[in-house]
Amino acid sequence: MSRVRVHNFSVSVDGFATGEGQGLDTPFGHAGSRLHQWFFPTRTFQRMQGNPGGSTGVDDAIAGTWAVGIGAEIMGRNKFGAQRGPWEDDDWEGWWGPNPPFHTPVFVLTHHPRPSLEMEGGTTFHFIDATPRDALRQAREAAGDLDVRIGGGPTTVREFLAADLVDHLHVAVVPIVLGRGERLWDGLEGLEGRFETESVTSPSGVTHMTFTRP
Repeated sequence: MSRVRVHNFSVSVDGFATGEGQGLDTPFGHAGSRLHQWFFPTRTFQRMQGNPGGSTGVDDAIAGTWAVGIGAEIMGRNKFGAQRGPWEDDDWEGWWGPNPPFHTPVFVLTHHPRPSLEMEGGTTFHFIDATPRDALRQAREAAGDLDVRIGGGPTTVREFLAADLVDHLHVAVVPIVLGRGERLWDGLEGLEGRFETESVTSPSGVTHMTFTRP
């Protein structure tokens, strides 16, 4: 059976994976881009932007595994956009422009389904009202023999962890303190008992932690 994976998921040292006050111009709220400064210089990110070059150290070696063998993604509605409640603007197509970096079917969890949205490069957003287990069933059907990535945000990742549906989790612990926002680890006491864990520290100051099901 295909695996369920989380990659490049950044959290602050006090456990927040996004800041407070998300808006159209602030997808991570008051955190801004601070959670992801480690990622931007990497060759992986630069290639996603269509740029040459980029760093090739520890951060890139770990970040670069995010797309290998992935056939579908599941994300929460707040990763797709900042609207709440019924959709007021169906013209919103996400933060990523006309050619999002996923290049697979993407299942967006929402209590307000809307028609699917086909983008350039093979990405199609499907808006579904489903439990984690039901969403995973649909994503696996779309992915075939490939793996399913849980893309975020923190509420979605936490729900899949709580349901024991994640096989591989990569968390990048970033040396900043946010103080407020949405935490990843709440309600997951004893999580480490399900996984084999490893960690490595990068010169950027980030600690990459991986949790892999035996």
